[in-house]
Amino acid sequence: MIIPMTRVRILGPRIELDRTLAALQDLGTVHLAAPKPAPALHPVALSDREARQARHLRNLARDLDALASRTNAAPNPVPTGAPASTADFARWARATHRVARTLDRLDRQARDVAAERAEIARFEQFVQAFRGLLPRARGGRMHGYQLILRGEDPEAVARLRAALEKVLGTDFALETSPMPSGELAALLLVPTNEAARVDRLLAQSGIHELPLPPGVSSAGILDAVPALEARRTALDAELAELERRRAGLAAEEGPDLARGRIAAADRLLELAAREQTATTPRSFVIEGWTPTSEQPRLARELGRRCGTAVVIETVAREEWSGADAPVVLANPRLFRPFELLTGMLPLPKYGSIDPTPYTAVFFPMFFGLILGDIGYGLVLAALALWLRRRSREGSPARSIAEVLGAGSAFAVLFGIGFGEFFGDLGHHWFGLSPVVFNREESLIPFLALAVAIGLVHVSLGLVLGIINAARGHPRQAVGRSAALVMLIFVAVALLAAFEVVPRALLTPAVVVTLIAFPVLVIAEGIIAPIEFLSTVSNVLSYARIMALGTASVMMAVVANRLAGSVGSVVVGVLFGLLFHLVNFVLGVFAPTVHGLRLHYVEFFGKFYSPGGAPFAPFGHWRPQPTPRP
Repeated sequence: MIIPMTRVRILGPRIELDRTLAALQDLGTVHLAAPKPAPALHPVALSDREARQARHLRNLARDLDALASRTNAAPNPVPTGAPASTADFARWARATHRVARTLDRLDRQARDVAAERAEIARFEQFVQAFRGLLPRARGGRMHGYQLILRGEDPEAVARLRAALEKVLGTDFALETSPMPSGELAALLLVPTNEAARVDRLLAQSGIHELPLPPGVSSAGILDAVPALEARRTALDAELAELERRRAGLAAEEGPDLARGRIAAADRLLELAAREQTATTPRSFVIEGWTPTSEQPRLARELGRRCGTAVVIETVAREEWSGADAPVVLANPRLFRPFELLTGMLPLPKYGSIDPTPYTAVFFPMFFGLILGDIGYGLVLAALALWLRRRSREGSPARSIAEVLGAGSAFAVLFGIGFGEFFGDLGHHWFGLSPVVFNREESLIPFLALAVAIGLVHVSLGLVLGIINAARGHPRQAVGRSAALVMLIFVAVALLAAFEVVPRALLTPAVVVTLIAFPVLVIAEGIIAPIEFLSTVSNVLSYARIMALGTASVMMAVVANRLAGSVGSVVVGVLFGLLFHLVNFVLGVFAPTVHGLRLHYVEFFGKFYSPGGAPFAPFGHWRPQPTPRP
């Protein structure tokens, strides 16, 4: 439901403005609005000093947010207590710059260490590629070269081998191995006394050795392995130390900077609130909306903190429009999760109808009618329970879990009515029989049930539309009443024509419909008959419940029969499980999509009035919680 709001006006001596705003900010129950213009009443404009402060505070808040994202620290949601002074803000600004510079230095050091660590990993890959050849070079007879060749040049190795043969004949060893980077690693072993000639050859060919990583001192690749391992261990310790210093800096400076973030945001909110007030040379006026239930507490707290000089009065309903009032939705705990579904649309206007309670009743009912299987319902209930346990109170995931839980309950209930447990397995295994009808065979009764529910749902939407319109558009209310009467009596006439109800009702139903038709046209214009035909098509649209439900049960039955027709028991069971899994996924997806469509289009279209403004009371700033499942 949309909770009632009251527009209040607060008046007092101009000298009490700051104290009154501080009290309102602590209370956090008044959605401020600029007072209506009056000859002696002037909106408050920020002074040059306040405007400069606002600019500095916005910069400070931006820097603090950037700093919090770098340290993964969330601002402390506890208010700062006493108002912060200019000296406090200057101190927070200096601390922000100091911490940012320290973090920059630590990040540079970490990047350098990580780069060196990557070089060592690359060199270790080279060593690992030729570990089996390294012993051949030990003992002083052979000199080794570690080379990196371009992997995309397939002729590079052949050219190098040909050049070496001209100089050394066959007295050398050249082995290559691809590296994860895409390059080609090459190990060249030559006699020690030929090293000088090979150096000149490599230089002329433009081939360079893979240098040892920085910080590793060794005579060459053959003796580098112990040094590489030692340096890698030292770098890992250095990275851990940098991370420890980073965490220590966040722990030391974080709480104070979090207080600064809250204080800056609170001060910005206060300055914005000042611009929502108006003053005369000696007094001030503040206007806004507060929940009607909060008005006594507001008056009591203002009197306690500001004394009798500040008074609060209720603005008459005739002086403000419902379209201007902010909207707060408040539903019982059972209905609250379904605000996630209605929240996908704009807020309803103040004074209109909140569709959440009706969605909470009909959406899981439609879901259960389509899924309608005890087995599928129990599986969905288990998934909903698992998601609920892993989600946080008040999170979207928790609402989704509870909506699915309600849908699974209706699926089990209708599954009992239809006698379904994973299709017809319940009948074959447990002798389960339908209580209402068998969806696999009774297509016409199922269709009649779906259309009857659609008639009730659409009629309820028209009733709510009549209530909505009666508050400000009586002619529209008359037109919708005529449409409702015509819809009901057209249904009665059709039932009488097919002798579902006594045929004697046919003539009275037709007469009432003919009488209501001109009333509809007079009230809503010549387009009204077309809109009425659209309403009738809305009712018929609920036949999709039957179509989707029948498709679901038929797929389950086909899965069972195909599984039984396979020769191997194991293969049959696996095939049946796979088919049931696909059907279960479709059985959850289809009711969700089509159930929402039936609400958003067929139902909401009869009464829903979007365009409400969210209730945003003037209060203390609170950081947004980090989203998580």
